[in-house]
Amino acid sequence: MNQSDKATHFKSLHKKSEPLVLYNIWDAGSAKALEDAGAKACATGSWSVAAAQGFGDGEAIPLEFVLQIIERISKTIDLPLSVDFEGGYAIDAADVTANVRKIIKAGAIGINFEDQVVGGEGLHAIPTQIERIQAAREAAEQEDVPLFINARTDLFLKAEPSEHAALIDQALERQVAYSNAGADGFFIPGLTQHDLIKQITDAANLPVNVMMRGELNSFGDITKVGASRASYGPAPYREAISDLTERYNALH
Repeated sequence: MNQSDKATHFKSLHKKSEPLVLYNIWDAGSAKALEDAGAKACATGSWSVAAAQGFGDGEAIPLEFVLQIIERISKTIDLPLSVDFEGGYAIDAADVTANVRKIIKAGAIGINFEDQVVGGEGLHAIPTQIERIQAAREAAEQEDVPLFINARTDLFLKAEPSEHAALIDQALERQVAYSNAGADGFFIPGLTQHDLIKQITDAANLPVNVMMRGELNSFGDITKVGASRASYGPAPYREAISDLTERYNALH
């Protein structure tokens, strides 16, 4: 498949009846391991990609370095590759377009695109994030690749679990706005309470992506809450490094 075909195929994998499970990778080696294991697609985690190169999360790893890593991964595997692109390494819409074009050229067929102000406070206002998602869609059109834009809201990550129920209406407002702006999916990391997730998946017109943690810990949980996609964030990298450390310590 060419890049456009991979993007189209990737979108088709988002089904409530058979959710796409993405065990996040961080380099070409981890991507190849999952391809050999039978994965349907690969997705990076920004925290993991940065940590694997000695950087912190939050766009601390330089964009040009990220592009090199993504290009290396895309040349190593034949699977669709989605990239956790954080805030697009930009705030201004024109800069978002330029940077998303670069990540597509590096081989990405999808991106996670978050609404928190990276390195700042709070979330982008909805009108601002609409412009930013539209800018990412414009980049995809310019590159003639139907990029899967997974619009992430950080509402739940930035709040205590006891506050999550009160944020559902705000999340759904953002889902509608992001969908109208050209997003293909809606990502709600941090929300793990089954009944609250179900409220979103029942109301959303976009496929919903959840992050596996806490109360979400099985494939059955994913289908039960109506999610079309589940990912693991930094957990796979942390587990790999923990295993490495334990094996080293066992040598003594």
